[in-house]
Amino acid sequence: MSWAFVVTTLIVVATPGTGAVFTISAGLSRGRRAALIAALGCTLGVVPHLLAAITGLAALLNASALAFQSLKWAGVAYLLYLAWATLRDRSNLIAEAEATAAPASAWRTIRTAVLINLLNPKLTIFFFAFLPQFVPATSPDATWQMVWLSLIFMAATYVVFVGYGLFAAGLRDQVRRRPRILTWLRRSFAATYLLLAGRLALEEH
Repeated sequence: MSWAFVVTTLIVVATPGTGAVFTISAGLSRGRRAALIAALGCTLGVVPHLLAAITGLAALLNASALAFQSLKWAGVAYLLYLAWATLRDRSNLIAEAEATAAPASAWRTIRTAVLINLLNPKLTIFFFAFLPQFVPATSPDATWQMVWLSLIFMAATYVVFVGYGLFAAGLRDQVRRRPRILTWLRRSFAATYLLLAGRLALEEH
């Protein structure tokens, strides 16, 4: 493992995207526990892309315009759904503490977080181009080195997203009694999902 990999990984992970937005939203709406669960779900959502890159399945997405477009538009549709669901939500964004303990709520959070990252074909292609740069082509254990680097990437993802979520959860008490701020936050999250959907829709194969 090189410092170049660590620095590049931190830059990639820290760059705000759909996973970060979802984790921040969870921290604001349901507190620290929900933020931790959302961060875990977003990290798990990276796993299929890493496995695809390691096993070479990313080459299929890179070569097949149909496969890429199908996954891309599924991702766009899901982001649009998240934007619509966020605007439609008329709660005060702050759930009861007991609700965050419900298993169904935790599983819904993880499921949504996994889908957010899963339905992004650029992640698979990114890892397909990203990981091999840090593994010597002639290395006899190149696959295991990629697995090790992938685990480091996942750990960094979780740590950074936990930071995002806990920071948001720390602001929860500051905004929970201000309806205008809550409304603005809801609209901001919805607008962010729309922008991310638009950016994904414009991605070329």
